[in-house]
Amino acid sequence: MCELMYELKFDERALKEWQKLGDTIKTQFKKRLAKVLQNLHIIANRLSGGQNLYKINFRSAGYRLVYQVEDDKVVVFVIVMGEREKNAVYDTAEEWLAERQSDNQDTQSVK
Repeated sequence: MCELMYELKFDERALKEWQKLGDTIKTQFKKRLAKVLQNLHIIANRLSGGQNLYKINFRSAGYRLVYQVEDDKVVVFVIVMGEREKNAVYDTAEEWLAERQSDNQDTQSVK
């Protein structure tokens, strides 16, 4: 049986936020994203509201990352990341996802 390898892509705005992160938090996110690519649909990380949205939280560092699993495209798409300020990251994710769907916005691959 052939196992599909999912590609990791970033929304352009999420990539800009990624580039601003310090090395320590980037390393933590990379480790978690590597695990996500091996186990895509982590129930505990799933956000309500459909659209195959999931989160990664680093409470101690105060950061959140929201990603979408696009099974039909074999892609894990990072929508947004940012500091934990109430539900700001989730609100931004919802807004950017709606824009992306209406504009079919370009994405950036990260190797």
